[in-house]
Amino acid sequence: KDDSQRLLESFNTDEKEHTVRKSKADTSKEEMVLEESESPLNSNITAFALKAKVIYPINQKFRPLADGSSNPSLHENPKQGVLPNQVVETSMSGSLGSLSQGDKEDCSSSTTIHSTTSDDRFQARAFLKVTSFPEVLTCESFDVKLCLCSLTLKDLMRLDTELRKEEHVMFIQVFKIYLTDFHRKKKVTDDLLKKILLNQENDFEELQKQLDSRLQNTEIPGAHNSEYQTLEDLERKEREYSEHVIDNMEAFWKQTDRAQQAFLDQSKCSSAKATKIMMDMTEKMIAVESLLRESQDLQVMVIQERLFSWELMVKMIDSLKSSIPEECKGRLSIVSNILDHLTVKNNLSVRQKEELLTDLHKAFWEQLAHYSNECMQQSKDLIVKQLEHRAKKKEEFKLRQEAEQESLLSKTFLTEDVHNFLKAYHELIEKHWQAQWDLEEEDDCESTETVADLYKELYTKASQALAELVTELFLQTLPVVTGLSVRECELLKEEWQENLVPQLEKWQNHRQRHWRLFQEQLLQEKELWITEYALSAVMQKHLSEKQEKIIQGVVSRLGCLSDKSVSYILQKHQLLLCSVLRRLTFRRVGMAALARMRLSRKKSSLQELREQHTLQKGSSLCQDEDQWQLQKAVESHIREEEEKLEEETQETNLEFHQQLVTEIQEALQFLQQHMEQVIGQTLLQHARREAEKKSSDDGQDFKERLVESAVESVYGTSNNINRLVQNYYQQLGKITEGYEGKKLQQLKSLQAERNERIRWKNKENELALKEKHTKGLLNVSSTVHQRLVLQQKKILAQFELQQQIRLESLKQKLLGLHRLETELENQLREAEQDFVSELAVLTRVPLTVKKKPSKRSKQAGEKTNSKRQTLQSPKSAEKDDSHENIQEPHEMTSGLCR
Repeated sequence: KDDSQRLLESFNTDEKEHTVRKSKADTSKEEMVLEESESPLNSNITAFALKAKVIYPINQKFRPLADGSSNPSLHENPKQGVLPNQVVETSMSGSLGSLSQGDKEDCSSSTTIHSTTSDDRFQARAFLKVTSFPEVLTCESFDVKLCLCSLTLKDLMRLDTELRKEEHVMFIQVFKIYLTDFHRKKKVTDDLLKKILLNQENDFEELQKQLDSRLQNTEIPGAHNSEYQTLEDLERKEREYSEHVIDNMEAFWKQTDRAQQAFLDQSKCSSAKATKIMMDMTEKMIAVESLLRESQDLQVMVIQERLFSWELMVKMIDSLKSSIPEECKGRLSIVSNILDHLTVKNNLSVRQKEELLTDLHKAFWEQLAHYSNECMQQSKDLIVKQLEHRAKKKEEFKLRQEAEQESLLSKTFLTEDVHNFLKAYHELIEKHWQAQWDLEEEDDCESTETVADLYKELYTKASQALAELVTELFLQTLPVVTGLSVRECELLKEEWQENLVPQLEKWQNHRQRHWRLFQEQLLQEKELWITEYALSAVMQKHLSEKQEKIIQGVVSRLGCLSDKSVSYILQKHQLLLCSVLRRLTFRRVGMAALARMRLSRKKSSLQELREQHTLQKGSSLCQDEDQWQLQKAVESHIREEEEKLEEETQETNLEFHQQLVTEIQEALQFLQQHMEQVIGQTLLQHARREAEKKSSDDGQDFKERLVESAVESVYGTSNNINRLVQNYYQQLGKITEGYEGKKLQQLKSLQAERNERIRWKNKENELALKEKHTKGLLNVSSTVHQRLVLQQKKILAQFELQQQIRLESLKQKLLGLHRLETELENQLREAEQDFVSELAVLTRVPLTVKKKPSKRSKQAGEKTNSKRQTLQSPKSAEKDDSHENIQEPHEMTSGLCR
């Protein structure tokens, strides 16, 4: 290659403006392959570098020539090295470097796969902070992917805020409907109604203010006014945001419980009525959570689709940007080839040719830089105007939507119409969301079309400017310099135009193949996202089933509660679990976006390398030995980088997964604590109801009157009464002795039965697990992980078996003791009634209270035995009073003796 070819290559490198930084001096052959430019003009340089094993970067400005000297670009602007955290905005004055996304100064846009050190610093690199998609079309950030993912996180945060606001409004309205119903029934006064509603609204407003204050405190001082942000700061912000939102969720549900309890206490309704109202409100809030979950899943998918749509639009603009310098370089290359032929024919000297090319390049690139700066400025101005117009539209939409919501909330609904209200309000909110999404999508498309039209206009101007310069070169300059006739120069120009046609077709095909490769990559990302979403759904289902199994086990051990109380506990658990899982879904989607941002740099570099290799492989059908070796080296390097990327992807996903598991445990801890309070309150209410049943028995009053009458009676002597008391004590002693004997015998029988059951169950379980274990070991494809999982299942199965046997044994023990205590209670009541009757006859005191305790006790025992499976008795309170019943006659007889 002569000096003219080197001159063209220097312009090529000047246009590209790649700044390559190497962390090691011994750069490998594959690393140099990755520095190869997309232009086919650099293929010969790459081949030479691979053969010679040179250690200087391929795209450096000063490339050594054959004589050992260097040939710098004639029109380059020397630039300072880029700092690790610096975002470079390239100027259009010296070249067209800022026209394409791949031509940024930052090394993230290079095709080099960087070292681990640079990967660690990647999270601390700043990228442009954008608030809407149109800003991305004109931003000078080194990586647009980060900007687009940050917009996705903003949309998720906005959706979360809207759903939380909707949930609060719905609860207040449901609460208001039930409160108004009490007011209509004259159970609540007007002042009390207004006071309760005002207090609840103020409490929820205070919760929102606390959340806003905490979120504001998470901002780094000065970061709000900064135009840039780092990935590390964004991850920290998302993590703290999730923590504060979960805290707000806990406070919200605690506040709802306090609101319901305060309302029921002030209304002074019965316990049964209060339980029914709380169950109804819990059922309505479960319906609210279901609506919000469906909307959330749908809107998350819409947000993800928007991200893919944004990437397509950005890629289209990027393709238009990059096509302008690429085609212009190709047109100049054809001019250079024509001048080479004139040099070979001695019509033009080498010095004259270089001077002509230098003047042509300088005039064209300066003119193109001017057009490009104008195009960029026009794009920014139009984007600013469109964003201002969008803001006005949004404000109008907001006012109109608030009016529609107020109109619906001002209507009066009965308790029977709560579901209709929830459905109507949610549909109205979804309608508003859809209108807002449509507005933003329409503006995004309009902005993209506007910028695309400007770059098409730039392409036309660049082509026309180059055509005019080439025409001037061929028809005015060459006839003077070479002495050729005007006709001959016109033929040279026609030759340039003819050679241009197949090149234009080639570039068009190149761009189409490049676009297809990008679409395939985007399709793969969609499939990956669908897989992640499916795995998340499976994980949530597993978590939900596990929590439901736990609460079912807890409730099954509380045998004293009524069916309504058990139903209320399960409903409350379902409501809180749905809320927790919905919040964790947001967090998982946000973590997936952060993981993509972390890996975007390596993915982009690897994708560029794949595209380069695929395009070069398709462009050259016949390959010599050197090209074949080069292709093999590139393929080998691609495989290595794919393995590295896969390893880093697994590490990143594992890190985020562990973080998600930690947050799940914290959220479930809140769920457990809240359910402990709910169960405790339910047990307390049950105890109060049982105490009310006991206090309704007036037998103690009769006993006191009988003692007073017996003491004052002249018919009862001290000896008679003492003999009657001693006989009663002897009878009590026989009864209790028989009870203790039966109790001991039954406990021994239950223990023996339990031991036998454990032995047989363990034997059966060991045989089954041994068979599965043997099958797993015989399987050739079984791995260590599979054997570990099998051993884990074996241990868990044994634990669950022992737990199940223990619970069954406790149930049997409880049933047996309950049966013995019921029998003891009946015998004691019969003895007591006989004693009271004999004492009344002896002292001639009439039995004013007619009671038949023995029959009642027997009926209670029969009812208890008929409901053993639920461990529940209508007279369960009497069971606990057996020892008290023994003491009551003692007090009475002591009084008689005194």
